[in-house]
Amino acid sequence: MSLRPVGSAFVNSSRAIRERLWKRVQEHAGPPPKGMKRPATQWVKPGLIGRVKHLRGEEDLRHASLQDFREETD
Repeated sequence: MSLRPVGSAFVNSSRAIRERLWKRVQEHAGPPPKGMKRPATQWVKPGLIGRVKHLRGEEDLRHASLQDFREETD
């Protein structure tokens, strides 16, 4: 599988989920990929699966809110 940055994300969620997610981000932070144009971007190693609520019928995740997330297991 090839991974590449596709853009930034705004996460709308409950306070409890935001705190869990921020803790996970801090624990799994990695160096940004080569060519990343925004040096302040926080790159996180892959491994999360999220449950997201979004507008029905949209191809993109517009107006999405993170309902929950978990670590990916093989």
